[in-house]
Amino acid sequence: MVIPVHDVNPVRGTPWVTYALIAANVLVFLTMPGAAGSVAGGDLARLCHLQAFMDHYAAVPRELIHGSLPRLVPTGEIGIGPHGPGCVVRPPSYDKSPPLSVFTAMFLHGGWLHLLGNMLFLLIFGNNVEDRLGHIRYLLFYVVCGYAAGYGFALFNADSADPLIGASGAIAGVLGAYLVLFPKARVWVLVPFLVFLPLRLPAWLVLGFWFGLQAVYSSGHGVSGTGTVAYTAHVVGFVAGMLLAWPLKPGTPDPPEPPGLLFGRRARPHYSW
Repeated sequence: MVIPVHDVNPVRGTPWVTYALIAANVLVFLTMPGAAGSVAGGDLARLCHLQAFMDHYAAVPRELIHGSLPRLVPTGEIGIGPHGPGCVVRPPSYDKSPPLSVFTAMFLHGGWLHLLGNMLFLLIFGNNVEDRLGHIRYLLFYVVCGYAAGYGFALFNADSADPLIGASGAIAGVLGAYLVLFPKARVWVLVPFLVFLPLRLPAWLVLGFWFGLQAVYSSGHGVSGTGTVAYTAHVVGFVAGMLLAWPLKPGTPDPPEPPGLLFGRRARPHYSW
């Protein structure tokens, strides 16, 4: 997998929504049970709190498709049962809305690698999509792609009770839009080949390769077991982003072709609607 580090594609203004989304994701992650210092106690205490948190705020395919909520959920407390210590379960003390859980799940991540990888892609490719759509439309676009990815994954896993979390589906929509709007933009990437080789490649190659991998993995090929990554959500989000961005393609000029190595802004294009 190539690692994008920078795109050669100037923007006209500050991508405030992209920055706000990154800040919100980081802030939520730092307050999640299991983050450093967020829960006192040992591993079992953190696990019980995390399970209770996920059952409350994560999207669960079975709940989204069938609308059936569990009768018993973890409370976050530790108890002693016939087989030793474990997490206490009771009837939920809250009313969970499955459709709303798709939104809250977009800001939850399973670890630092999950969070930083998503935020890297959002930072590199989100600014230009926001610049083209405008702040409000970009925010709506991001949420719609996240919902499409969440429900798309649930349709293919209707009986699954495993929680679905992460901004990957919404960010996949951003990548799909970038591919449609700026296929010729140059992207600096690091390619692992003995060492990390820096290369400047066209966006259609970088994002097309990424989408191809997600499609292959979602079919069960190239991965061992089902894994914990919702590749199907990535595929659905990417396609949704492409379809939503397609009407704007005719009015989007190509980014300037950099003469040699280029970092930062070199031009400020004017877009027509």
